Amino acid sequence: MAKYDAVFFDLDGTLVDTAPDLAYALNQVLLDYDKSPLALETIRPVASDGSPGLIKLAFGISAEDPEYTSIQTRFIELYRHHINRESRLFDGMENVLQTIEKTGLKWGVITNKPAFLTDPLMQALKLSQRASCIVSGDTTANSKPHPDPMLFACNASAVKPENCLYIGDAQRDIEAGNIVNMDTLIAHYGYLKSTDQPETWQAKATIYKPEEILNWI
Repeated sequence: MAKYDAVFFDLDGTLVDTAPDLAYALNQVLLDYDKSPLALETIRPVASDGSPGLIKLAFGISAEDPEYTSIQTRFIELYRHHINRESRLFDGMENVLQTIEKTGLKWGVITNKPAFLTDPLMQALKLSQRASCIVSGDTTANSKPHPDPMLFACNASAVKPENCLYIGDAQRDIEAGNIVNMDTLIAHYGYLKSTDQPETWQAKATIYKPEEILNWI
């Protein structure tokens, strides 16, 4: 008997390694502004923070800066056109998904990435039809760490939160899962920063590679 009825994943840094394509787009914008590109290793820990975090890293500015909007528009335009350039499931994740499916469990995605980016990526990776739900950052009125996306996913998948497992690589993921009484796992292989303190996030456990998810289902 499976322990859970559904397994939900954060997208960037948990299910899919999107950092290379985010880095490509960010570096193209830097070149547009006659700035030196950044190493992937520098960008990777910030990849889950969306355009505000990436622009802050690259340009040292926030949304209040007069140049921010034009930089963000260019970055998103480039990323949309190269959204599946190198993005792939993390090593071992395809086996995890196949095992979940063979076991008869449902799996879905709960991400803060906006739908106009989430949906094309999921389609390009041929994951859309396999997922029981795809909840983006703008699917509900509130995004993680608010519980709304988690409850929406459960309703869409016809499961109860307490019978679900959620895996994410950011504190907001674990907080959102814990609020609705899901069991939560920290994807340490994802985009954690050196300043993160995952031991304080109150997750059920930390995993260091996708295959470890199989020990929980």
